[in-house]
Amino acid sequence: MTTAEFVDCQGLPPGSLLEVETRNRRYRIEYLGGTDIRISGHPELCPTPVPGQLRAGLIGRGQHLEFLLDDHRPVTTSRVLHLRVKRPAPTPASVH
Repeated sequence: MTTAEFVDCQGLPPGSLLEVETRNRRYRIEYLGGTDIRISGHPELCPTPVPGQLRAGLIGRGQHLEFLLDDHRPVTTSRVLHLRVKRPAPTPASVH
């Protein structure tokens, strides 16, 4: 995983994994494409991976992570302290 100051999720390939550490929690996000994600890390709202949508495509240190859960409940986290990104390995078909 690579540490980052900010990530524009629209530039990530689907299947990318993000680890977002806030002041209170550590979230694991699987980017599915567009605004769609699968997120876990909150003991009550998403203890296991659940579908959701990012409210803003940009996640950055010092900012709040904002997402909607599958039931369209908005969630705003405490400030992001650390952000790490892992892009999926290229498939043989995508290697030239």
